[in-house]
Amino acid sequence: MTFRENATIAKASKLANGVFEIWFETKDIAKHAIPGQFISVYSNHGERLLPRPISICRVDGNLLRIVYRVVGAGTDEFSKMKAGESLTIQGPLGNGYELDKIKDEVLKSGREFKKALLFGGGIGVPPMLELAAKLDIQTDVVLGYRDSENFLKDEFLKCANVHIATDDGSVGFHGNVIDAAKNEGLEADVIFACGPLPMLKGVKTFAESLGVKAYISLEEKMACGIGACLACVCKTTKKDEHSKVNNARVCKEGPVFDAAEVEI
Repeated sequence: MTFRENATIAKASKLANGVFEIWFETKDIAKHAIPGQFISVYSNHGERLLPRPISICRVDGNLLRIVYRVVGAGTDEFSKMKAGESLTIQGPLGNGYELDKIKDEVLKSGREFKKALLFGGGIGVPPMLELAAKLDIQTDVVLGYRDSENFLKDEFLKCANVHIATDDGSVGFHGNVIDAAKNEGLEADVIFACGPLPMLKGVKTFAESLGVKAYISLEEKMACGIGACLACVCKTTKKDEHSKVNNARVCKEGPVFDAAEVEI
């Protein structure tokens, strides 16, 4: 179920260089959202027709939080907005981390569901926060950043064991999140991840080496955000029931997929 609302901004602030947050007051979207889903945020300028898809970072009652990086005119517009102003948003959208279903799949695979390992890279860090907060099992999180501006780290510390990897070595492990996990000897019954494609490829291989299931959230450019335009198609190991080809829409069937079912 998805909703379109003109949502008032409850809070807006800068978290790091080029990274901002907005808390929206919503009527229905927040209470129907699950970890891993996203919303479409529409510009208040008529010439920008397409919405910007942004992952849901946190939900608190009727409040919904997004954390995003400024990459163009639309997100730059959002970064300048203040509390009390409003934006049209649509959501929740996409397939998120359905934890009851995932737990059943993990148990059927022969593993327990007692220990989770989360990977977040760059702007793939924010959507992992809601997931970490919802998991009620032992959780380790490996967060990958460019440098020492480790946005959201303190909030992850409230609900998980946090490990940091930075590209420049300024904080934590000097390198990528996979090597950081190996360096720490981290293992799990299930793996979750969101981040750039090279990272997700590494996560998939790492999960296979441990013999555990991995659920990954793909980052992809989107146009409509509701599955109509086919602009965000990815390759899958299974044929789509309607098109009979090995494709899936990241905005509709994803962004969360069983890593074994997508070709990356």
